Amino acid sequence: MLAGLSAPLAATASQASEIKYIVNNVPVTSYDIQRRAAFLRIQNRRGNLQQLAADEMINQAVRASEIQRMNIRISDDQVAGAYERFAKSNNMSPSQMDQVLNQSGVTKAHFREFIRSQMGWSQVLSQQSRSSQMSEQDAVQRMLQQGGDKPSATEYMLQQVIFVVPASERRAKLGARKREAEAMRQRFQNCETTREFAKGLLDVTVRDLGRVLEPELPSDWAKEVKAAKAGSATVVRETERGAEFIGICSAREVSDDRVAQMVFQAEGSGSSEDNNDTSKKLTEELRAKAQIIRR
Repeated sequence: MLAGLSAPLAATASQASEIKYIVNNVPVTSYDIQRRAAFLRIQNRRGNLQQLAADEMINQAVRASEIQRMNIRISDDQVAGAYERFAKSNNMSPSQMDQVLNQSGVTKAHFREFIRSQMGWSQVLSQQSRSSQMSEQDAVQRMLQQGGDKPSATEYMLQQVIFVVPASERRAKLGARKREAEAMRQRFQNCETTREFAKGLLDVTVRDLGRVLEPELPSDWAKEVKAAKAGSATVVRETERGAEFIGICSAREVSDDRVAQMVFQAEGSGSSEDNNDTSKKLTEELRAKAQIIRR
C-alpha cells in the first residue's frame, strides 16, 4: 500500500520529454523518470529521487527484455484486475485511483505499466526457481540419507469453473455472476456433470486442471481446496477473470519420489527477503549484460 495515496498532490512534472537512456534499444525518457520519481515520492522514499527513479526505469527496461525473451505475456485484463484490486485495498474506486495518480504526477498509464512489469517479473522469478530445483531422485536420496521415509501427500483431481466477467463490465455484472456461480457450485457433485450444467449458461469456462499434489496447490486456492471434500467445490471467489470456484473430482493419498522432491523444495523455499535477494541478483546480472547508453 502506498503511503499518503489518499492525499492528492499537485502535479509539477513537465510534459516535455527527451531520451535519457537507451536500454537494449528501448528508450527511457525524462518523462518516464519524472513519473517514477513522483511514484517514489508518494511512497515517502528518501534520497535523490531523480537518480533513484532513473535506476528503477533502467531496471524495468532490463527486466522487460528478459520477460520478452522468455515469451511471457501479461494481458490488459490481468493488469486491469490488479489495478482494481489495488484501488480497492486503498478504499478507492478505480476512477478515484485514476484521479489521485494523475494529481500526484504518477499517471494511470505509468502505474499500469509498473504493474505489468511486476507481474511479468514475478513469472520470470518463478520459472528461474523451477529450473534450479533439485531432481526427484536427488530429493529422495537426500531424504533417505537423513533417515526419513518417503512422505505422502494428497493428490487431487481438480476442475476450475470460471464465470467470465470482462473488466469493462465488472462493476455492473460481477454480483449477478457470483450468484450464478454459487448456484452451480451448490449443484456440483462430480466433474463428469459440470459441462452439462454449464451448457445453458453464457460465458462459462470449464477447465480440467488434472492431477495436482497438495504442495503444488496455488497459495490463493490451497486453503479452500484442502477444506473441501471429493465431490464438492470450494467457495466462489472473485478473481481478475470474474467469479470462479474449484471442483474436487477426487482426492487420494500418494507416496512417491515427486512428493519427496516437493517436500524438500517447500522446506528450502525462502522468505520474502530471500526472494528479494534473488530478484536483485538476477537484475544485476541482466543489467551487467545489457546495452545501456546514456544520452
